[in-house]
Amino acid sequence: MSDPRLPLLSTGELLRSIVGKVTEIRAREYAVMQEIAELNRRGAAAELGYKTLPQVLRHALRWDPTTARRWVEQAVLLSSEITPTGNELAPALPATAAAAAEGALSLDHVVAVAEAMKTLPAEAETLLVDRARDFEPAEVRSFGADLAYRLYQNDPEPRDPEPEPAGNRLTLRQSKTGDWKLAATMDAVTGAKFATLLDPLAKPRPTTAEGPDPRSRDERQGDALAELIDLTLRADTLPEHGGEPVALTLTMAYEALAEQTGHAVLDNGERIPADQVRQLACAAGVIPMVMGSRSQPLDVGRRSRLFTAGIRRALVARDHGCAFPGCGRPPKHCDAHHIQHWADGGDTRIDNGVLLCRHHHTLIHRSEWAVKMEQGVPVFYPPAWLDPLRKPRRNLLHTAA
Repeated sequence: MSDPRLPLLSTGELLRSIVGKVTEIRAREYAVMQEIAELNRRGAAAELGYKTLPQVLRHALRWDPTTARRWVEQAVLLSSEITPTGNELAPALPATAAAAAEGALSLDHVVAVAEAMKTLPAEAETLLVDRARDFEPAEVRSFGADLAYRLYQNDPEPRDPEPEPAGNRLTLRQSKTGDWKLAATMDAVTGAKFATLLDPLAKPRPTTAEGPDPRSRDERQGDALAELIDLTLRADTLPEHGGEPVALTLTMAYEALAEQTGHAVLDNGERIPADQVRQLACAAGVIPMVMGSRSQPLDVGRRSRLFTAGIRRALVARDHGCAFPGCGRPPKHCDAHHIQHWADGGDTRIDNGVLLCRHHHTLIHRSEWAVKMEQGVPVFYPPAWLDPLRKPRRNLLHTAA
């Protein structure tokens, strides 16, 4: 609801009011950073069962990872340190801390000053802070770069570093349309091996009555890579993942498979039309997971602490990835976790198991987060410090799958 007094204020009064309120907000942000720094000093992350303080703030404040990490980094820069003997050390950026406490600098200003000070002597901080009081963060960065140039322009030019040997790197991303985009860099030996495998599969098809092979070289190499992947899945020896050889799992209802209608779901949540399922299911390394089938034992009781391949496939079909609320990690990045620990008498069965990525698996073991099975699905309960009511939460990211 709008304030009825606002139309009565002049433009100048409105702007002065905005400046005053933003200054108050910035001063409050500095106070928050001091509290974050205190949490960091006392090792609150370990106390709560988390690996790092930014992870705690992500849950407590619903910040994304970059925001949480930035707040912690700036809090450490702007806060004093207490030595083991009880002495207080000044902040790494004392002039910046003083200006931030006044509300003169935003968090973006602090980041800009901190970045510039990485290449400048301590006495340059006051110049940067004075600049930040009058200009936006981008100008502070430009001013810092100009200061560095003027300070070091007479230094000898640095020698270009010797190029390091290229390592093996692969970037694999899925687009919104479902296609995958791949870019890779290989060392000389690995590249030669890959080319040797690809070359015979990428040769042009023999000329037929329809003419020569119409595919371009890139298209032929793309088709060759697809064929190479199929050959690898049919290999006798494959690396293990989750206790069984690498495999692609297709999940669909038994009725849909019998009637050849609907679709199946891959490990990563992608849908495959029913008419393609039978063809894929014929390939080694592709496992059809039919909901309602009784061919896999889903309860081995106390006979084994480790989840069998069949139970893990059923967990993948149910959870579709890490079941922790808000986590989008796929099944291949997950461990199978006993909800009631095996050491405490818990059986190894599907309704006592849940898929968790390594980070959230560790968190469940070390923190006050709890997980229970309710109506056949895993439900998580946050610690009381995060939610005093401990309201149940589910991972809705995988629900659509």
